[in-house]
Amino acid sequence: MNYTLGIDIGTYETKGVLVDDSGHTHAQAARSHRMLVPEPGWAEHRPEEDWWGDFVHVCQALLKESSVDPTEIKAVACSAIGPCMLPVDQYGDPLMNGVLYGVDGRAEAEVRALTERIGESVIIERCGNALTSQSVGPKILWLKRQRPEIYAQTAHVLTSTSFLVQRLTGEVVIDHYTAANFAPLYDVSKQQWVDDLADDIIALEKLPRLMWSNEIAGGITEAAASATGLVKGTPVTAGTIDAAAEALSVGIERPGDMMMMYGSTIFIILRTADRVSDPRLWYAPWLFAGEHASMAGLATSGTLTHWFRDQLAKELNPQDAFSKLAQEAATSPPGANGLLMLPYFSGERTPIHDIHAKGAIFGLNLTHTRGDMFRALIEGIAHGTRHVTDTFAELGQSPARLLAVGGGTHNALWLQATSDITGLDQLVCAQSIGASYGDAFLAALAIGLVTRPDIAHWNPPIRRIEAVTNPVYDRSHTLFRRLYEQTRDIAQELTLET
Repeated sequence: MNYTLGIDIGTYETKGVLVDDSGHTHAQAARSHRMLVPEPGWAEHRPEEDWWGDFVHVCQALLKESSVDPTEIKAVACSAIGPCMLPVDQYGDPLMNGVLYGVDGRAEAEVRALTERIGESVIIERCGNALTSQSVGPKILWLKRQRPEIYAQTAHVLTSTSFLVQRLTGEVVIDHYTAANFAPLYDVSKQQWVDDLADDIIALEKLPRLMWSNEIAGGITEAAASATGLVKGTPVTAGTIDAAAEALSVGIERPGDMMMMYGSTIFIILRTADRVSDPRLWYAPWLFAGEHASMAGLATSGTLTHWFRDQLAKELNPQDAFSKLAQEAATSPPGANGLLMLPYFSGERTPIHDIHAKGAIFGLNLTHTRGDMFRALIEGIAHGTRHVTDTFAELGQSPARLLAVGGGTHNALWLQATSDITGLDQLVCAQSIGASYGDAFLAALAIGLVTRPDIAHWNPPIRRIEAVTNPVYDRSHTLFRRLYEQTRDIAQELTLET
């Protein structure tokens, strides 16, 4: 038989899957890791341990569980959290921890300086995106300013996926979808690296070679084969960011298709007919030449449920804590008995792009229960999600079809609250494995085992979550928006004090 292997590095966990060319899963494996927060507003991973170490461990576990002959694995694809910033030396070895995506706000000064110097309108026109904590260009400038000794040793700046591909193949590449997050170093119209907007960030030859996600970057090297158990020469795709692979896994294919990923963060991808440029959202070329996507993401969602469990439900068994908390929340009515939660525990990404935003539980009195608070948390994430979907609607980009994916799809209360608050029905597919499943499909696509429409057979929608109109939610959403606006200055002052 023909098999393909997909592995995805997430914020807290690495997952892998081995599938045949009909989409049947023959093995799954996972390994947990931590997100490091060395300073408030920072977020890091250890590339050797958390990225490459996890990849090797999961790959070996898949081979052991499946008993598949590695010679039958015809292609490999990987994805990872992104966009990240990782400087490596001439041998491809990391010079520091990997700086994570938009949850890391260390380059605020560089974002501000570059925006003032270049002009936001110019950046959006050329790069498709305003500079935010999601942008890699300012983080490279931060490296130059704050870690000059590391910057001087840097041979290449990689992201998480390109680091894995480099370890597997020896090739230094990056896909266009990820590269679009390197503003102001990537021109979305030319679809190439540029330095005319800011020639003081880094020499362009230190950035990876650009490819499309369905292209083969290279073959497994002898060293990678020895480490993983894969066969030398096995084709490896250029890869992509985890959210894009997750979107592919549920069949985001046509303009109007939207994916809502329930993971450590909520991440949304909408396939669009043309480029959509708005400073509140993100734009990137899609995984395939000539196609477009518009993105949005919250800073904390699943991460916030973990915080709640670890701080306010310590007596519960971690294995079933979330189901028990969901049961408690279900006893609280819509609106959580008058509680509102701002889910901005790591600042916020789209659409407000405010790294100083703070989390809050507002409206507490002595009658409130833990169930009320957990329901308010879920509804707060859903209100943040509605802020995003309303932004898409304002731009004439409401989804024709919304597909939900990720671990949060197992939480019926979260799914229903999101549909009810946003007013959007959601479809859930047969497989909720996520990005690694999309990687396996991408690997099969890259070598011609499947065509793009085949994903509808690999992973068809099997369940619909219908939105139920509730006036309580319209009122609470208005109050949610006002609560942020009226506490924004206080949140910024708190940041300055710490």
